[in-house]
Amino acid sequence: MLQVNELYVKYPKAKEHALSNINISFQKGEFICILGKSGAGKSTFIRCLNGLQRPTTGAVIWNDKDLSRLKEGQLRKVRVEMGMIFQHFNLIPRLSVFQNVLTGMFGKRSPWKNLFGIFSQEEKKLAISMIEHVDLVGHKDKRVEALSGGQKQRVAIARALLQNPKVFLGDEPVASLDPGTANRIFSLLQSLHNEYDLLTVINVHDVVLAKQYATRIIALKEGKVIFDDLPEKFTDEVYDLVYK
Repeated sequence: MLQVNELYVKYPKAKEHALSNINISFQKGEFICILGKSGAGKSTFIRCLNGLQRPTTGAVIWNDKDLSRLKEGQLRKVRVEMGMIFQHFNLIPRLSVFQNVLTGMFGKRSPWKNLFGIFSQEEKKLAISMIEHVDLVGHKDKRVEALSGGQKQRVAIARALLQNPKVFLGDEPVASLDPGTANRIFSLLQSLHNEYDLLTVINVHDVVLAKQYATRIIALKEGKVIFDDLPEKFTDEVYDLVYK
């Protein structure tokens, strides 16, 4: 479904590669957590999966398309199939929950409709259903800037779901949340993952969360994959290898 072949990324002026010789494949239905210390290459890797970061060499293949060979317009069409949530939410603070969620449709609509904020009744109903899906009933008309961190991440999840994605990507989506809220967000992600039969790939700093929710754990160190296996095989010895 999603294949990474001999992926290397080196940033300008950097002495070392951010990613080196990544060869990995992902299948529909997997819930994958990416672990590793800060600077291990997790964010670079997740951004390569939807073309936000172009590889220096190698390929990311999505449904027989090499993302590295696509033009920006073609990449935008691919990204519609890949919902993504971020650590800092990437929402528009002064807009309402409802308005922010509606932006999840932008990739499938004409630019002039997006510019003037023209949405059909059906599109509005879909947005409301996603807001209900992430348990934000009653918050639809609130400004995003008035919400808690956990509520903001739920808005971001609803926005991504409105794309009707086949892949769900997360770049440290719970890193700025307290442990209880982080656990509730992961529980929501797992529920939606199962309901929509997605491929989910999430960077996370919390090993306990990864072992609790993932069906597969991948660990990076200095830009290389050093572990790729079932959560129960991520032992204390593997932990020491990854984080020390």
